[in-house]
Amino acid sequence: MIRTLLTTPDGAVYEGDEDLFAMWQATPDSHIWIDMQGETQERERTILEAFEFHSMAIQDAQKERHPPKIEEFDNHTLIIYRGISSFDATLNYQPQQLCFFIGTRFLVTLHPGEALSIERLFNDHGKTLLAHSPEHVALRVMYISAGFYIDSLLEFETELSDLEDELLENGNDVLMRKIISYRSRLVKMRRIFSYHKGITQELTAYDYEHLPRDESETLHAINNVAERFERLYTLTQMYYDICGDLVDGYISISSHQLNITMRVLTVITAIFVPLTFIAGIYGMNFDNMPELRYEYGYFFVWGVMLGIGGLLIWLFRRKHWF
Repeated sequence: MIRTLLTTPDGAVYEGDEDLFAMWQATPDSHIWIDMQGETQERERTILEAFEFHSMAIQDAQKERHPPKIEEFDNHTLIIYRGISSFDATLNYQPQQLCFFIGTRFLVTLHPGEALSIERLFNDHGKTLLAHSPEHVALRVMYISAGFYIDSLLEFETELSDLEDELLENGNDVLMRKIISYRSRLVKMRRIFSYHKGITQELTAYDYEHLPRDESETLHAINNVAERFERLYTLTQMYYDICGDLVDGYISISSHQLNITMRVLTVITAIFVPLTFIAGIYGMNFDNMPELRYEYGYFFVWGVMLGIGGLLIWLFRRKHWF
């Protein structure tokens, strides 16, 4: 699917497909936004080459999985961004690659499936932003996308809090596997946000021709995007640390409970070892054992055994071993 927005200096707005490209070429100071969703690489290349984009930029944009980055060319700036097509409160998300070709008068976006941020902007404030400048559209798309990430992460915070309470009340291996799966997803998200934070750091540190920092509105939009990605990175890192603390806490509690169990078993063993020793001696049944013929020998041995057991129990209780 190819959708196109065209704004002219007189304030007119046109919606259509790639046929508006010729009208854009014939209208000085007009701005065009071509959004390509799920098109074949041959079709994409035809349109991209019509804008005279660099072949290396086209090649990077058409790779199925390319790390997010920003790169400047003669007549455009390429931004490869990792957007989302779906996300929920348990960190089940489906990322997809978004590519922006940003020029002075144009913006071309490529993505394989439906992009939530582009859908919202294309049908809402996209026309106004495009009339101002194409880079504002690209920055707003990233800003909205970061907002989707933040909303889902904040919902995950509630899920994580409930999981923490459940783990403390009734920790088990099922909850542990759940936490470990969350940590794995958070690591992947943190890597994505690290790339995105790097892009915004470059935008704030270096003056790209097609995203000029000397324009206050552009700089403000860049700073807004940078702040959101910084927050996303810190939130992801914080939740990752919390999950790690929950894992360590569960292991510590399990180890403590195991130590208590082992201590009780050790106490029981320590009590019965001398009793077993005495029983073993008088269970040998040798002929020359005068105690066997003693009239009260049985009761005497029972008394010694009970005395030893009681003494050990008193000693262990005094030491608070059980």
